[in-house]
Amino acid sequence: MKNKEGQHRVYLSLGSNLGRRRSLIRRAIELLSVRVGTVVRQSSLIETEPWGFESTHRFLNGAVLCETTLTPREVLTVTQQIERELGRKKPIGGQSPSATRRTDGTVPFSQMVNCTLSNRQYHDRPIDIDILLYDDLHIDEPDLKVPHPLMYEREFVMQPLNEIRENN
Repeated sequence: MKNKEGQHRVYLSLGSNLGRRRSLIRRAIELLSVRVGTVVRQSSLIETEPWGFESTHRFLNGAVLCETTLTPREVLTVTQQIERELGRKKPIGGQSPSATRRTDGTVPFSQMVNCTLSNRQYHDRPIDIDILLYDDLHIDEPDLKVPHPLMYEREFVMQPLNEIRENN
């Protein structure tokens, strides 16, 4: 649903646990404002433990609301480009050599170095940008799911989102 100026509302989560976390998130928000659209609201940043994998590096997490003329697919493309520019790299091979599968094919939670959601891997990273909500759309494509399917399970996503979300 577009607002009166033809703009869409997209909520994005941001996280960083490597490097100068606060500076990386600040730079990501600057790039989002130029490439995605006006940043209307920005949450405070919270520090959290990693989710879905073990690491000694804590995350800073936040959320922003942008008004955009881009489609959800275009927002995804732009956010992935920003992640790459700010140093995000995909793990090589897509499988965790340290994960030991049980006989039923599952991996013990303590070894979930490489949880996947549509081949999404959880690991240390300088920046992570996820689309949480885009207007009231529901999208279920292999590499694009809106609303974000795990956001309600993640306090580090919901707390910043609720801080800036309209009609909580």
